[in-house]
Amino acid sequence: MSEPAIPEVTWTRKDLLGIADLSSEEIELILDTAEAFQAIAQRPIKKVPTLRGKTVLNLFFEPSTRTRSSFELAEKRLSADALNFSGSGSALSKGESLLDTARNLEAMAPDLVIIRHQHPGVPHLLADRLDSGVINAGDGAHEHPTQALLDAFTIRQHKKRLAGLKVTIVGDIEHSRVVRSNIHLLVKMGARVTVAGPRTMMPVAIEKLGVQVSYDFDEALTDADVVMMLRVQLERHGRSLFPSTREYFQVFGLTQARLARAKADAIVMHPGPMNRGVEIASAVADGETSVILEQVANGVAVRMAVLYLLSLAQQGKS
Repeated sequence: MSEPAIPEVTWTRKDLLGIADLSSEEIELILDTAEAFQAIAQRPIKKVPTLRGKTVLNLFFEPSTRTRSSFELAEKRLSADALNFSGSGSALSKGESLLDTARNLEAMAPDLVIIRHQHPGVPHLLADRLDSGVINAGDGAHEHPTQALLDAFTIRQHKKRLAGLKVTIVGDIEHSRVVRSNIHLLVKMGARVTVAGPRTMMPVAIEKLGVQVSYDFDEALTDADVVMMLRVQLERHGRSLFPSTREYFQVFGLTQARLARAKADAIVMHPGPMNRGVEIASAVADGETSVILEQVANGVAVRMAVLYLLSLAQQGKS
């Protein structure tokens, strides 16, 4: 095993809790570092000793397929030791507090803790109290920073830039942690962001984040460079927010005919999981303009970069 050609960098931030706190320079550094790690996936032996001897705890209190698997694969490729932990069947189900659980786990001397939790702010609470570096893998409907970073990485691969692009994000804006992180990142990097969806799924005063709001899907798609579709998060709805999935698809579903309003070289994205026939047609999801599977692949390289950079901060404390 040999190290990837990673340029020497300086990184002092202990945690990655959200995109809002990152500078544009830090975002660029993460994306550039991910490019160095991406080449590892093409090697016969997809493993480097970069984090050998480091311990990472994966704390997932919500169901996850892509994010959890991506982090676990990133840890393995970096030769880190990983401990996987879930809320079900744990001491939490027996009444132990989250903070006591984390303190007991930290007694095992982990270097990094990755957490997904249904309540916003839980990663921040842990980061304030633990010496370990903390990575937010999604907290409620608040943020999902590594998803936004891998989305930006994918866009940059295809468009060679972020500044000046028109990015249209469509769907359940109100309940999406992905959209919040993406808005923070894309606006900060100079993209023009339009969010579109039903009025019942649009946060009040979201324009204050620097985006344009549209309730007309066709209008929002016009001349878009990037179209990002979002899942309708029924599990977060306290009541029915639209008459039926069939009607939702008719008004806000992405079809080939609708996609023709975007630029000819537009790319289609989706953070997953997809509801085919609800927010996106299969012909689009599997079509030539779709980069959805590339997003999944790029997630490993981006999360390798995040793990590596936060480990530098841990080394700086020792």
